[in-house]
Amino acid sequence: MKIAVIGGTGLIGSKVVKNLNAEGHQATPHSPSTGVDIITGEGLDEAVGSADAVVNVANSPTFDAASIDFFRTSMDNLLAASDKANVRHFVILSIVGVDQVPDMDYYRAKTLQEELLKAGPIPFSIVRATQFMEFMDAVLSSSAEGDTIRLPRTPIQPIAAADVAAVVSEVAAGDPLNRVLKIAGPDIYPLDELGRLTLTAKGDARSVITDDDASGMFAAVPGDVLTDRSARLAPTHYTDWLS
Repeated sequence: MKIAVIGGTGLIGSKVVKNLNAEGHQATPHSPSTGVDIITGEGLDEAVGSADAVVNVANSPTFDAASIDFFRTSMDNLLAASDKANVRHFVILSIVGVDQVPDMDYYRAKTLQEELLKAGPIPFSIVRATQFMEFMDAVLSSSAEGDTIRLPRTPIQPIAAADVAAVVSEVAAGDPLNRVLKIAGPDIYPLDELGRLTLTAKGDARSVITDDDASGMFAAVPGDVLTDRSARLAPTHYTDWLS
């Protein structure tokens, strides 16, 4: 099976390419570094021309209102090229709870991406994941004040990027779901506790102060949006991932 992986050189995409090729498929990574521009359309026809399926894990370079135009333009271009090439399956990676935060630009942009795919001409699958374990360092950095880090008790259900890539790979190699599949890590933690676990594991002497009014990466997202007990649970526990 020939699979074009858009965003195939990034954190998730590179793992998807590796997984699919290990299973005997012919997965090819595409990104600006390989000459494919999903905004201008440069190289798109060649990238998807002989593909049976397209996996789009490309991300917007910003998380503000500009992300809306990014996903609108990129999806319009990708769907048009894929339809012309008679692609039989189109897969995107999205976020658990993405349609529940209309005041957040990036979540509205990802919701638009889902809607464009659903309304398009190609059978599809949407994989929604909770927050990646790999993002925790960025959370700590954005909330740091000298030797202290202020974090709220917001519940979060982190998932390893490798587990996300495994599911995306499985879905891409299968028949179109024509629906959303939600995946999440196996454990729910308060964000402040997750911060303490991370600092301890890394031998970082900074301390976490519980502050439910603290701003940060998830300040605009309600806590119940960051978890999903109905999702398919991935195998990797955060403490195992840390070690």
